Amino acid sequence: MKEILAVLRSTKVNHTKNALAAAGFAGFTCAACLGRGKKLVDPALFKLIMESGNLPMTAVGESMTEATRLIPKRIFSLVVPDVRVKDAVDVLIAVNSTGKPGDGKIFVLPVAESYSVRLGELNEV
Repeated sequence: MKEILAVLRSTKVNHTKNALAAAGFAGFTCAACLGRGKKLVDPALFKLIMESGNLPMTAVGESMTEATRLIPKRIFSLVVPDVRVKDAVDVLIAVNSTGKPGDGKIFVLPVAESYSVRLGELNEV
């Protein structure tokens, strides 16, 4: 078994839920989170905006005031059999890829065991 953790754009939640369900991955968890990638705001752009005094009073303008601002994201977690990992990853990439920075990251982790809370039994995925 593997756990797939995908940190994705918050605007892609409904598309992702529908695509996962259509591909046979009905069980998953989705939660709101904050994060950011490696890229910082270009200091030259920030300096130009600040010197002009025309910083837009919008979420975009506000985000330019801090080089390391955290961005709203969604984190999906699903546990799948080893043979279905590629299928799940392919669905996540197909639905969430815009070709622009910020599309997200997908992590695949091993899962040693899974237990049912209600029954207290070891489960198969």
